[in-house]
This record gives sequence, structure tokens and C-alpha cells, in this order.
Amino acid sequence: MAFRNLGLSEATLNAVEDSGYTEPTPIQEQAIPVVLTGRDVLGCAQTGTGKTAGFTLPMIDMLATGRARARMPRSLILEPTRELAAQVSENFERYGKYSRLTTALLIGGESFVDQEKALGRGVDVLIATPGRLIDLFERGRVLLSDVKVRVIDEADRMLDMGFIPDIERIVGLLPRKRQTLFFSATMPPEIRKLADGFLTEPKEIAVDPPASPAETVDQQLALVAGDDKRAALREILRAEDIENGLIFCNRKRDVDILVKSLAKHGFDVSALHGDMPQFRRTETLDRFRSGELRLLVASDVAARGLDIPRVSHVLNFDVPIHAEDYVHRIGPPRRARRRRPAQTKTPPSPALATANHA
Repeated sequence: MAFRNLGLSEATLNAVEDSGYTEPTPIQEQAIPVVLTGRDVLGCAQTGTGKTAGFTLPMIDMLATGRARARMPRSLILEPTRELAAQVSENFERYGKYSRLTTALLIGGESFVDQEKALGRGVDVLIATPGRLIDLFERGRVLLSDVKVRVIDEADRMLDMGFIPDIERIVGLLPRKRQTLFFSATMPPEIRKLADGFLTEPKEIAVDPPASPAETVDQQLALVAGDDKRAALREILRAEDIENGLIFCNRKRDVDILVKSLAKHGFDVSALHGDMPQFRRTETLDRFRSGELRLLVASDVAARGLDIPRVSHVLNFDVPIHAEDYVHRIGPPRRARRRRPAQTKTPPSPALATANHA
């Protein structure tokens, strides 16, 4: 099926075509026509399946008429991390370039003043992390009584990060009559219960997650004693022809420890995790994308949903806790465009692993 068969406007279709896409992914094919009807949606789909465009594209058309009032957004999208929120904002910029929609991004680490000014001008689409949205609401800078469409994205990550009480509070501030789009990579009982309370006769859409990494990923496993993992990683970094590499740790504190160790041994490396100020995270990602920075050590939560088109190597300093995180780290099939290596380092009990993307 082509995008032209989904009911989108000509302007939005032109923006999609400009981005180089002609056929929707399964989640887009199923979700877009339903969202356009105004019906609630319960979607089970992982990051990397194209679900963001599955709600941004129809929202652009649905919000094309009407005008936002000061401090009263017409739609609200909640994301668990600053990076995911920023990527949703980029989606609206890319696909909404032929519309007159206004957007605002409310995330921590950025100026309150700039965000308040944006809200004061009126926004059609408000994209926010829960904490910053509540901060601005309590300051009287945003009112949620005019929200027509709300999106709760990455609900399982919201649960993992302890945001559910904030989500419930925010939902209580919204009008009772509105469309709700609810997405989660997994559907444990807690998430199902939450969705049941938020949705009215939703259309349920499930997309199978990528069960295996892309064929362009060469996977290797190294069994290493726990105390020797850092030395083993340095050996691999020196032996491999690494253009740029992503290194994953399971915990934020381990990210900082590993970065200090690698920097001490002369490697060009930086960290990416949730405790960094937003301007530093943005600067670090820009340096990595441009090739100025060779190695980036990240946690799963900070790296989820990152759009880094060319990565030569992925190294799992820690084995991921969840199987789907492994696929996400080294690249699901639709994301990998060239062959690359992936290595995982694990001790005889845990391990170290790597992946080459060629």
C-alpha cells in the first residue's frame, strides 16, 4: 500500500515524498486511517517501527484548521525522554513544512523563558516530558483545557522511569472529550490497566517487534571476566577499524566510569545519559553525528529513539537486561542501511559484545 491510499492531504503527502518515503510501515498503514477518523488507538509497537509518523502525519492534517490560543495547546504529546521528545518535534517540522502548524517543545535542560514565550504565542502541538510540563502548569504558563488530541508514547518506559503518577495527574487536567493515542513497546498488566482507564473503545493495533537484528550486522560475543572488561574493550577498540562507535552500559553511573577510564587511556570519547544538561546532550550528539567525536558511551534510556544514520560499530559493554534492547542497540532490520559489526562483552557470568555495521 502507498501513502496516497491512507487518506492524507496532498500537502502532507508532498512532505512525505520530499523525505524519500513512498510506502508506509505496518504500524503507519494500520494507524493513520484510524487516527484520521478521530478514534482512540492502543498501539503496541517498538521504537524503530515508524510509529512516530503513524501519529504525526494524521495529526498534521487533523489540526490544519483552527487556531491555538495563548497558553492553550490544541494537542499534547508526552514522551519519557528529552531525545524522544526532540525527535517527535523534528517529525512535525519535517512533515508539517507545508502546513502552518505551530509547535513547542517542553523538556528539561532548556530555558523556561523561551518555552514560556512559545506557549504565550499559542501552539497547535505541544510535545513535552511529564516533569517539565507539570513545572510550567504549576507556574500558570500552560492550560490544558483546549487539548483535542493527546498522545502517550513509550508508556512502558514511562512506567520504568516512574512517570505514571505524573501521567495520571496530567490526564486529569485534560478535557474529558478528546482523542487519545496510546503507544507502548510492551503491554504488561500495569500498562494494560492504565490504557483501559485512558481510552474509550480504542482500535487495538499490534506490530510484531523486530525479532532479530538486521542482516547487515556482524555479531560477535566475547566472554570476559568482570574485572577484565575494560581492558578487553580497550583491546577491541585498538584492534578494530572503528570509524565511530556506540558503547552501551546498563546504568548511568557505569557510563561515567567507563568514559573516564577510556579518556584516561587516550580515547576520543564522551557520555550520553539522562543526568546531562540538554545543551550538553545536544552538543555531544551533534559532534558524534558530524564525525568530530569517535566514541559515544550511552545508557539505554538516553539512547532510545536516537537517529544516528551511520554507525560503524556498536559495543555492548553490558549485556542488556531486556532482549528487545539488544536489537534496538545494534539495529533492527529497517534501520540498518550498511554492514556493521556488533560485539557483546560478557564475563563468564555477564559478558562483553560487539556489532559491526557495514
